[in-house]
Amino acid sequence: MKIISYNVNGIRAAIKKDLVGYIQQEQPDILCFQETKAHIIDIDAVLFESLGYHTFWNSAEKKGYSGVGIISKINPKNVIMGCEIPKIDFEGRVITAVYDNFVLVNTYFPSGTSGEERQAYKMEFLEAYLHFIEKLKKTYKKVIICGDYNICHREIDIHDPKGNKNNSGFLPEERAWMDTWFGLGMIDTFRHIYPEEKAQYSWWSQRFNARANNKGWRIDYFSITENLLPELKSAAIHPEVKHSDHCPISIQIF
Repeated sequence: MKIISYNVNGIRAAIKKDLVGYIQQEQPDILCFQETKAHIIDIDAVLFESLGYHTFWNSAEKKGYSGVGIISKINPKNVIMGCEIPKIDFEGRVITAVYDNFVLVNTYFPSGTSGEERQAYKMEFLEAYLHFIEKLKKTYKKVIICGDYNICHREIDIHDPKGNKNNSGFLPEERAWMDTWFGLGMIDTFRHIYPEEKAQYSWWSQRFNARANNKGWRIDYFSITENLLPELKSAAIHPEVKHSDHCPISIQIF
């Protein structure tokens, strides 16, 4: 089973850049989108349904902002919108698909780059999300959590750790949260397979020719519970795919 996670930075813009052709070529079993920036009525779901996918969308109430979605060849047993925290669900950041032998949580974590207020919201989100996932793990034993976490965990995950040490996405308190996250039994799939692989990034600034020079950040992750490790076949980052300022990441599992 191939699962892809992709922050498309606007699904309608990505469709204009042949996102559908990419999906047709890759044939993932499940694809999780973040930052769709579109209400459900503005997403042409037929484009994905014509390829054999069931489609599910959780949009922000604010137009042109945030939003997540899942397209899946396997029809989930259940799809849960949000995480029952109104302040978070208002922004359409979480969607959960329940399958027979695992549960998949697709999340677009907040960015704190626009100022202190949003950074405070981000830290509040992180704390609440941790409790949400710990509660979820009591119901569903095998859990996959993918998405744009908007945090680089280690120095190896960012092109310039010293220059970015005071920037949102690489702050000590954010990295400490990631330590806690992985300390609670979640596995960073890419780092599990490639523990010391350098210059592997999933997002690049749109300024200063950053992508061409590979001056990036690894802020997109697949995390899995430890009991799924025997089922993990591969994990990859796909910088050659260019519909967005992010690139897709993937795992093969089961």
